[in-house]
Amino acid sequence: MRTPEAEVSPDDLLKLDQQVCFALAVAARNVIALYRPVLEPLGLTHPQYLVMLALWERSPLTVREIGNLLRLEPATLSPLLKRLEAAGLVSRDRHPDDERALAITLTGRGRALREQALGVPPRVVAALGMDLDELQALHASLTRVIAATSPAG
Repeated sequence: MRTPEAEVSPDDLLKLDQQVCFALAVAARNVIALYRPVLEPLGLTHPQYLVMLALWERSPLTVREIGNLLRLEPATLSPLLKRLEAAGLVSRDRHPDDERALAITLTGRGRALREQALGVPPRVVAALGMDLDELQALHASLTRVIAATSPAG
């Protein structure tokens, strides 16, 4: 196994282009920007798209379940859900088993939007100009980063 010290001088350790945090931040901004024109015809922002992805997998979900899946705080999630409800894509109702919890359910319009959304991943993959093996390897690496940086629990 190679050690970082053998490859990078101490002065290089503080160079911007050597920082993982910088590469991740720029990559995240740029990839999310690729989604913007692809999601616009669907009437979704990228965070709304993530909520819809969770709901297309399994609906209904509670606000807490969506927050856990997306790693979002309720204060961030609540306005997203209100906008999705205003757009007629989801309904927010008290959970039948727990009056304190909100159940988020896809509407017919929300379920139908999934068909249009099927075109999103191929367009983003094409825009990235990377083959699927590269993207799967990147996804695996990022998943390990997420696991390493997530609070235990």
